[in-house]
Amino acid sequence: MAYSIYHFFAELCQKKAEFLSTNKLEGFPFDEQMLSCINKGKFPDLAIKLNCGDPQFTGGELIELKDSKTYAVASFNSTIPTGEKDIKKLTEGRENIIRTQMQEAGDDIFSLPIRQVFYLIRGRKQLNVKVCLTHGKFFETIPVSTLISESFAQALEERLNELGESLSVSMRQKLLDLFSEQQTFSRTRNVDDASVRLRFRIMTEVKAGANILNPNQYPQIRDNTLNFAVPCHNDVEQNQLKNKMEIAFGEMESAKFFSQMEVFVLQHHFNGNFLIFQAKLPSLAEEG
Repeated sequence: MAYSIYHFFAELCQKKAEFLSTNKLEGFPFDEQMLSCINKGKFPDLAIKLNCGDPQFTGGELIELKDSKTYAVASFNSTIPTGEKDIKKLTEGRENIIRTQMQEAGDDIFSLPIRQVFYLIRGRKQLNVKVCLTHGKFFETIPVSTLISESFAQALEERLNELGESLSVSMRQKLLDLFSEQQTFSRTRNVDDASVRLRFRIMTEVKAGANILNPNQYPQIRDNTLNFAVPCHNDVEQNQLKNKMEIAFGEMESAKFFSQMEVFVLQHHFNGNFLIFQAKLPSLAEEG
């Protein structure tokens, strides 16, 4: 059987009641046979195994867990949310635990250099729960380098205005180009005679317009539902995605769950259309 984010979602549907009783998402009973990597507190929290020679299901998707006691998406600490990652950057270093785990799982890691990124998000409000397995493009609406450089530009302009100073257009652009990569901030710095090392940390918070849990922004994502959200640009792609999901559910012997799901297109406030697969969860009130 193939492994993919679609098969992973089918497994979540099989175990959907666990979202009500599991205190922390990292304690969810994921099928470890499907995973090549499991980490706590380091991106990615989970990774799907690769499939060799399967053009429809490549596998290899990276997953980060985001848990919240409200309908606000938990902040992203140190790792800016993106739709894809270069696996080489995640597996660098002599003793890299991610690379070691993936190799031990049998993955030919670099056969799929660019990996799709998903976020498994759970939010709660009173006795209601929402769970969304969301492609990273729901949060990455502009390139990360643009996000960093423009944020730095705001800080630079604020400080220059406070000092009554100004920079030439060319010098300003040069500085913004220099400070457009996250690695520039994330490296630990050693200063002579200092008793501590300094590392700047980037924290990313989701705006209301990209908060898939927010009922005012996305009322279609109803209380007590489990959702899968993936970019969808046209009818042809929509049919392809539906077909892949149906195949995955069939291979996971979960066809009955697929037939019970609602499938619809969701308009993102910043980033086009997303196809949503939505399954009902029992409510905590019903469980009680």
